[in-house]
Amino acid sequence: MRFINRHPGVVSRTALVVLPFALLFIAYALGSEARLAVNPSDKLMPSPAKIAETAQRLLTEPDRRSEKILFWHDTWASLLRLLLGVGISATLAVIFGLLIGLLPYVRATLAGFIAVVSMIPPLAVLPILFIVFGLGELSKVVLIIVGILPFLIRDLSARVLELPREMIVKAETLGASSLVIALRVALPQILPRLIQAVRLSLGPAWLFLIAAEAIASEQGLGYRIFLVRRFLAMDVILTYVIWITLLAFLMDLALRQLSRRAFPWSEAGL
Repeated sequence: MRFINRHPGVVSRTALVVLPFALLFIAYALGSEARLAVNPSDKLMPSPAKIAETAQRLLTEPDRRSEKILFWHDTWASLLRLLLGVGISATLAVIFGLLIGLLPYVRATLAGFIAVVSMIPPLAVLPILFIVFGLGELSKVVLIIVGILPFLIRDLSARVLELPREMIVKAETLGASSLVIALRVALPQILPRLIQAVRLSLGPAWLFLIAAEAIASEQGLGYRIFLVRRFLAMDVILTYVIWITLLAFLMDLALRQLSRRAFPWSEAGL
């Protein structure tokens, strides 16, 4: 039997999923042990036990001055910014995706503009956003929108254009207006694609959020990482990085489950 036709069983699949993480953990543990053996005060690669101890302290001990657990306040601040940015982007992407995909005049006007805007590096306009919107919450949310909205619009409008023309013609034959066609024909078809596109946008969205928080913020996961870097507190930084990765994974898993339950007929839910 050819290798391309061989599929792992449940146990083998589980072992293969765990294998890269286990190898990464072992490699880090060995590297940390080797560095600490040479220099016990080395801060670059703290031991896994040190990271676990730091994580427990960050998650449970309140700050001495504010008497708040800063870890959870940072998490809430970052998640609120991220959810606002992604939520607004998804809503606007659905609207403009339908307009560009269904209306030729809108497509002729906006398709080229969106294509050009999508080529602008979002981090390059970050100073402009801070000047225009200030250093508060708005500029951070706008950066996420600027970073992922053009991609979402292009992806959804392309999906609308891929719809079989027969579906549109049948709806028109039954007397459906343009609004009805958009809401009853095109919208249900692009919602699975929207979830898939949002899943692909989560990584860039986190990147833009961390960058904005690192430059101008008083709380947030990115702010805390760049605050402690001057002290070489790698145990704190790695704890936050692991937590951000876990949050991103859980968000992606939630969207994947939502797609599977809401749109089981779609390959986007696989």
